[in-house]
Amino acid sequence: MSTENEGNAVPPAPSAPPVPVDAPPASAQGAVSDGGAPTTPLPPLPQGLPGAAGQAPGPASAEGPQAHGQGPAPHHPYGTPAPDGTWPPPPAHGDAGSAGGAGGGWGASYQPPAPKSSGRGGLIAAVLVAALVAGGIGGGIGYTLAKDNDSQGSTTVSANDSGASQVKRSAGTIAGVASRALPSTVTIEAESSNGEGGTGTGFVFDTQGHIVTNNHVVADAVDGGKLTATFPDGRKYDAEIVGHAQGYDVAVVKLKNAPSDLKPLALGDSDKVAVGDETIAIGAPFGLSNTVTTGIISAKNRPVASSDGSSSSKASYMSALQTDASINPGNSGGPLLSAAGAVIGINSAIQSTNSGGFGSGQSGSIGLGFAIPINQAKYVAQQLIKTGKPVYAKIGASVSLEESTNGAKITDQGAGGAAAVETGGPADKAGLKPGDVITKLDDSVIDSGPTLIGEIWTHKPGDKVTVTYKRGGQDHTVDLTLGSRVGDN
Repeated sequence: MSTENEGNAVPPAPSAPPVPVDAPPASAQGAVSDGGAPTTPLPPLPQGLPGAAGQAPGPASAEGPQAHGQGPAPHHPYGTPAPDGTWPPPPAHGDAGSAGGAGGGWGASYQPPAPKSSGRGGLIAAVLVAALVAGGIGGGIGYTLAKDNDSQGSTTVSANDSGASQVKRSAGTIAGVASRALPSTVTIEAESSNGEGGTGTGFVFDTQGHIVTNNHVVADAVDGGKLTATFPDGRKYDAEIVGHAQGYDVAVVKLKNAPSDLKPLALGDSDKVAVGDETIAIGAPFGLSNTVTTGIISAKNRPVASSDGSSSSKASYMSALQTDASINPGNSGGPLLSAAGAVIGINSAIQSTNSGGFGSGQSGSIGLGFAIPINQAKYVAQQLIKTGKPVYAKIGASVSLEESTNGAKITDQGAGGAAAVETGGPADKAGLKPGDVITKLDDSVIDSGPTLIGEIWTHKPGDKVTVTYKRGGQDHTVDLTLGSRVGDN
């Protein structure tokens, strides 16, 4: 399955309409007010949030991303130019890949004012415009009612509620879990040296100031860029990249001048997660920081190949936890929590449709979100903190990434003209040859090359696995010990 990473920036909002002053309330039919002047209608409400997805064909090495070939087809970046910045924005006409071309809603089709993309502000400003317009009308109504009451000499007395309105929420409720977890999450803003960037999420990993997030969240800041992390209470810190693993889509950053009161989130056991377990996701969807959504684990061990859609991006592979908790661009790198509040995954990718939402061609949640299991992410993060480089398990054979339901076929030739089976590597020692089709790794069914890579990377170098493969129509089984490769290149 190919999906797209989510976590890009939202462009700034269009200009707002003037707010009516002393405007009397409008009737449901939009008739003129008592004074005879026509009322000003409210702006239209936003529509739905569909998006885009891609595929990942081509040969690749089962050992790491340097030979994966191209990643999924690029999804469309946030914001598309429009002739002006009027409000409300014109309805979106969809992108070149959409079936119906339908779209619209706040943020659709307008020209950003500057090259520097913004991780927040666009949607927030749009919501604020609607709130201000409604506030102007509501203020007029309130003034009229108060004036009428005064003229009639009536008086309203508020009774003491004696604490009846005070609600106590137990630690086991969603509100209780969120209140404990939110202070340990951050909104990450990554900016490249040329001013481009986006917004994602991360969470506190230890008391030394290490923050775990996705590689694609910090990718813009890798070469001389800028990183900041903002806590829900408004504290903002500069940060630096400790290490990043493109293949795993995991990165670790460290806060500069980290505070002494950091509280790492508790890590759960993703191997013990069951389909139907409740999930809680925290992130900054479309730049709306500190957002909490809920759902369940919809599936486990879902083979996912994802990419941020850029021309230089290679695919990341995971055997993912699937959840229907609402995950949108900006949730990337945020924690997926169990009902008890333990981190069971890192939100990383979504499957989405092909039409526009907030801006033409932008992806949005359709209930298919994917998270990197925390057991794998924990191992990767520890390696990055220790050495600054990722370590990948490998079998030492290149496999095809063409979509298939028959298995992962070892190619006739490896990447760059290299041998398809590495001499002296694990696959070579086990007797595997070009043309063999791997159908199982231990008890996991392998239906394609990406599935095999994702399953291999759930293991550590040195792990012993059982490989089932077909050769000449006959099934064969062999045991091998996984090798290792350091770094993404």
